[in-house]
Amino acid sequence: MLLVQIRLLPQLIQGKAALDVIRALPDGTETFANTFLALEEATKIVGGPWGKVGHLTGVNDHPELRKAHLEVLPKASAFFAEIPLDQALYSKLKNFASNPAVADLDPVEKRFVEENIKDFEDAGADLDEPTRNRLKEIESLLAEKTKKFSDNVLDGTNAYQLVVDSAEELAGLPESFVEAAREDALGKELGTEEDPKYRFTLQAPSFGPALRFIDSEDIRKQLYEAFTRLGHEGEYENGPLIKEILSLRKEKANLLGKDIFADWALSRRMSGSGARAMAFIEDLHTKTKEAFDKEIEELKQFKAEKTNTEPTTLNQWESAYWMEKLRLEQYDFDEEVLRPYFPTETVMNGMFKLVEKIFGFRVEELTDPKPDTWHPEVKVYATYDTATNRHMGSFYADWYPREPKQGGAWMDNIITGKPVNGSLSPHLGQIAGNLTPPVGDKPALLNHREVETIFHEFGHLIHLLLSEVKIRSLSGTNVAWDFVELPSQIMENWCWERESLDLFARHYETGETIPEELFQKMKKSRNFGAARMQMRQLEFGRMDLSLHMTYDSESDVDLDAFIKDRLQGYQVPRNVDYPTNIRAFGHLFSSPTGYAAGYYSYKWAEVLDADAFTRFMKDGIMNVETGMAFRNCVLAKGNSEEPAKLFRDFMGRDPDPDALLRRLDLIA
Repeated sequence: MLLVQIRLLPQLIQGKAALDVIRALPDGTETFANTFLALEEATKIVGGPWGKVGHLTGVNDHPELRKAHLEVLPKASAFFAEIPLDQALYSKLKNFASNPAVADLDPVEKRFVEENIKDFEDAGADLDEPTRNRLKEIESLLAEKTKKFSDNVLDGTNAYQLVVDSAEELAGLPESFVEAAREDALGKELGTEEDPKYRFTLQAPSFGPALRFIDSEDIRKQLYEAFTRLGHEGEYENGPLIKEILSLRKEKANLLGKDIFADWALSRRMSGSGARAMAFIEDLHTKTKEAFDKEIEELKQFKAEKTNTEPTTLNQWESAYWMEKLRLEQYDFDEEVLRPYFPTETVMNGMFKLVEKIFGFRVEELTDPKPDTWHPEVKVYATYDTATNRHMGSFYADWYPREPKQGGAWMDNIITGKPVNGSLSPHLGQIAGNLTPPVGDKPALLNHREVETIFHEFGHLIHLLLSEVKIRSLSGTNVAWDFVELPSQIMENWCWERESLDLFARHYETGETIPEELFQKMKKSRNFGAARMQMRQLEFGRMDLSLHMTYDSESDVDLDAFIKDRLQGYQVPRNVDYPTNIRAFGHLFSSPTGYAAGYYSYKWAEVLDADAFTRFMKDGIMNVETGMAFRNCVLAKGNSEEPAKLFRDFMGRDPDPDALLRRLDLIA
């Protein structure tokens, strides 16, 4: 794995040499090609291989790779941090940007010039040398500390296990999860075939079902309390790192002329400022609160009735369990009965048929020969435009949990296509998750939420694969952060419609589609707990914005007390005051910026997707003209135009702010 380091260092040298060529341009000789496009290529020299290393640390982390990555991290971070603060580079870009020749550029090239100049301005290129030097230091420190945060979460997750001695203790847990826990234990040399043990971890496919189904309150409590300690103890403690990261972000914003980090981070997103993002969260909170309170009270009453006790506040490890019981009683619908209809491979193949019908491209698995991958479970696919047969791109799919793999689900942009002979070379991406793995001789059978996860990440992927933007940094998912979730979240809608479900929901043994009676129960229960789930996301969004708008790492010493104060009215009432999940919240602290001050984006984009899907509902969810309009107006355009304009191009108007509330049945 030292080869990772050896091979990247020459790229750093080549990248720096390419930047030197731009710096050395005589005044008056600047062109679009030798300034802006040259800068794009120089950053690609380093960014291409560095991005691949980052990708591997997410899917196959191990000591040798981590060591090599950490050794190169300061050098790679410094390379990228110095570029937008480099006065010589900036002067050459400004020289061309003020040249009348800019008027001759096409619209995408003009936007590229404007966006680059803004990047330099936002980074502090106009500031004095001591300030620029400090900003470089901050960026390097943020890269190191956020990587350490991410490593601590991964290592802390892998360090925990709960081993249960007998299947009798797991009453209530569906048999497929019992068998998965048994196989997991065997894989760790715990128990035997004759005397089985059952292993549970903090990875989602293990932790989530245990909290929802296991009757034993003791087991659920142990798992929940272990989860609250994630990133909170010993060598994996993330509290001090969070304070350092927040302090560095605030200092960075102050040096760049902003009072708070949120205003700097959001200045070029759709929201525009921390205040507007917070107002968005608070407006949704106000409109959701009554239904949220009603759901909380309903659950208390339900538990009291079933246990013949007085209504009391539920413990945190009880909520998911009793919500599942309530759902089953209200709708006579057990989500687990859907699993046989969602084998992963069938879901994927049906999804490919869906996008071929709607968006005009086909997907083929590459098997003969199969390209090299980082794990045998990983599959590789190629995509082709159905009208021209042009190879649009390829992608990896890596869906099941492993200890060397980070938690959650995500999409990676590995290679962005570039112009070649009047067309774009193929893109390359990856989608990954931690879904329910295969058990025994059965294929991996997913729950419906995991199916939505596949569609969500594939939505991000096609934002890359269908991009027709000729400039890499404006292509695909390189859009405003509160717009990037529109393609991913709109894809989830096809997981709820009969016509589309019949393409990918097929019983793994019989091939039959979901029976109509079961489908109707599924549809009717769609918005069960909607206010509670919405409030959970609003809670995260408010926590994030509060930390990046009003938290002071010197005066607000107690991180949990600060968060608790800011989340009054947003959280489910609690019996036990456990620490918040902030120390394991990778969205906010696993990269220098990322979702920091931007977690509200999920709800912001959900408003966009709920509204945009109304056009599909009106025209027909499989309507190819509507699908191609979304492809051409949104998916193909990347950041070549303002996101608000792209939405208007598709819908013919601005977003309806109440579209999401109507979809969730929170307003009429």
